[in-house]
Amino acid sequence: MINIEISMEAMIFRLLLAALLGGIIGWERERKNKQAGIKTHMLVSLGSALIMLISIYGFGNELLDHPNARFDPARLAAQVVSGIGFLGAGAILRRSNHVISGLTTAATLWLVAGIGLSVGAGFYWAAVITIGIVVIVLPLINLFETRFNLFKRYGTLKIVMAERPQNMESIPEILDKQRIDIEQMVMKEETVDNNKGVVFDFRITTTKKKGTVDLFKQIWELEGVKEVRLDWKE
Repeated sequence: MINIEISMEAMIFRLLLAALLGGIIGWERERKNKQAGIKTHMLVSLGSALIMLISIYGFGNELLDHPNARFDPARLAAQVVSGIGFLGAGAILRRSNHVISGLTTAATLWLVAGIGLSVGAGFYWAAVITIGIVVIVLPLINLFETRFNLFKRYGTLKIVMAERPQNMESIPEILDKQRIDIEQMVMKEETVDNNKGVVFDFRITTTKKKGTVDLFKQIWELEGVKEVRLDWKE
């Protein structure tokens, strides 16, 4: 005879722990102004724990004792693992040919689903250790990436000038000195202060994390500059 039961105290503890652990990762995402924050990650983790509890304890002993019944608590859990992909896909945005944002947030949503399943199954230490890796190891990796400039940043630079510059090479030279690479440059004439002006649009990449102030200072020193705008794609 199969007898699978759980006390009310244990059930409440698992649900609360799943919500707490999911909220910790959500807090890290919300701190960086990402698409999914504390509430989303908490709900995903809590829902996953609930589904795991239902999968293990939600069917009465009468049903489980039936000769044709097959007890497989992993079946509902498997649906969570695949189904969370739809929610994660909604967090991914394609901003340009080079910039896709939201991948880390989608990964954390998938992760908190696993954490919720783990807590719901009573596999507490695996869930806690996973949280420890996320909140301790990942920031260290980000610091390492920043310190050694391992990854490129992509952005757009817009410069509005009242007239066509005499020395067209001046702007690319400034960017080169700042270790900024130009991937694409578009120049077009526009009306600036009721006069014919020129607008430069640059698509740029760099491994530098600082130096924006110096870049703006050097560009503003060029004759005829009316506007400078720099947008980094995070």
